[in-house]
Amino acid sequence: MSVIKNESQLVWRESPLFWALLVLSGLLMVVIYYDGLESMVTTWENQEEYGHGFIIPFITLFLIWQKSDQLEAIEFQPSWFGVGVVAFGLVLFFVGELAAIYTLIQYAFLFALFGVVLTILGRKAFAVILVPMLILLFMIPLPAFVLNNLSSELQLISSQIGVAVIRAMDISVYLEGNVIDLGAYKLQVVEACSGLNYLFPLMTLGFMAAYFFTGAWWKKAVIFLSTIPITVLMNSFRIGAIGVMVEYWGPEMAEGFLHDFEGWVVFMGCIAILMLEMWILAMIGKDKLPLREAFGLDFPAPTPDGAEIRVRKIPLQLYIALALLAGVSVLAATSSERVEIEPTREKVFYEFPRSFDGWTGRKGYLEQIYLDTLKLTDYAIIDYRAPDGGSVNFYSAYYISQKKGASIHSPKSCIPGGGWRIAEHNQHLIEGATIGGVPLRVNRLVIKKGEIQQLVYYWFQQRGRIITNEYMMKWFLFWDALKMNRSDGALIRLTTSLSKGQDISIADRRLEAFSKKIAPLIPEYVPE
Repeated sequence: MSVIKNESQLVWRESPLFWALLVLSGLLMVVIYYDGLESMVTTWENQEEYGHGFIIPFITLFLIWQKSDQLEAIEFQPSWFGVGVVAFGLVLFFVGELAAIYTLIQYAFLFALFGVVLTILGRKAFAVILVPMLILLFMIPLPAFVLNNLSSELQLISSQIGVAVIRAMDISVYLEGNVIDLGAYKLQVVEACSGLNYLFPLMTLGFMAAYFFTGAWWKKAVIFLSTIPITVLMNSFRIGAIGVMVEYWGPEMAEGFLHDFEGWVVFMGCIAILMLEMWILAMIGKDKLPLREAFGLDFPAPTPDGAEIRVRKIPLQLYIALALLAGVSVLAATSSERVEIEPTREKVFYEFPRSFDGWTGRKGYLEQIYLDTLKLTDYAIIDYRAPDGGSVNFYSAYYISQKKGASIHSPKSCIPGGGWRIAEHNQHLIEGATIGGVPLRVNRLVIKKGEIQQLVYYWFQQRGRIITNEYMMKWFLFWDALKMNRSDGALIRLTTSLSKGQDISIADRRLEAFSKKIAPLIPEYVPE
């Protein structure tokens, strides 16, 4: 008589060789993506809003372990699609390397990691751990220009709502940009007060809470998405509360321990509101449950007694993925030997003229702390006095080679970080100005800080191209590094200040006139 086995009692186990190959694939990925991973960890260490990044990998491992009882009951179906995802992650790595974009390398690492896991597990088993894997996205820092622009917008929103809180307490207050004027005191809502140091950790926590919540999918979506308005409103309330305390007890209320303690209290308040929201959601709808039951945190069930244990076979797809990783790791380890073409420059920016046709200039210098950060090859900072009595600040940063950590910083990234707000942004053609025969088109920014207003023109002078788009600048950096073996280039930025009430057209005419004067000189300092 034949015995029919219960398929539910079949359990799969991994061999020591399987785990060894998995560890080997991890080591190879660390070798390949080392620079991007090192930059990511440095960001975790130095930026408060990403400090939670250290625990995210451990959270993912815990959540995968939580599903181990389901995984051991599934027969893996190795996926060729996963091999394709690994290959895409490796291609993205080379693009990030050539374009000198750390963020791209970090996302490429996740693609390779997801690909290896998918290669081994197959789609059915991968679906079981998809959400824990997606949590890893929250450890990747946003690009600097996205982070700074987001911070700038949050500063303005938090300032506006914070002032509304202060006025609700019958206190006279005036808001200019992100400066709160209480009369006797002025509070500037700086980058650290934008709320990002609450937003990213709370979004991560909200994503995990939505994952554990056992209610309908729309309730999960509400839990996660609500972390954004909760953070903004609570941070705004904090700013308003600081303004009220400064009004009654002095500026020390906005400094030191009290300032940090207030931040901690606000974050705890955000968590409390999130918990209250989950309690309300658990009590409404057809799937009503007590919060304790709706919050489905459980542990894997033990392996059934008497279960049949089978050892998983090591799939061919894993060996192919390992071969791809090994090949690229060798290339990555030897890529430092690649020598770029460094074009000859006719002149260096130290020789840039300080007077011409009625314009007279005074040379400035960057402090060493900024030079260590920018890692540029050559630069010029010259303050020119215009024939109309106004002034123009000329700044150029030249890089003989743009590699990760040593590449041009877009003014759109740096300006918000300095407390300025970008009020206008468009592109502007300078009539009659050409560089190397190419018409000069610039980015035109109107920036404000309190009552101060400035007009900025800038463009990227890159290997014979005039580029105004940051994304296109990175694309041509990748393309030229691949095709020409060159990554040199410069940023040219012109800035002029406006008097209070001055017509912006006066500043435009001043920068246009200056642009026409320097355009013929640029090729001598920035090779085509």
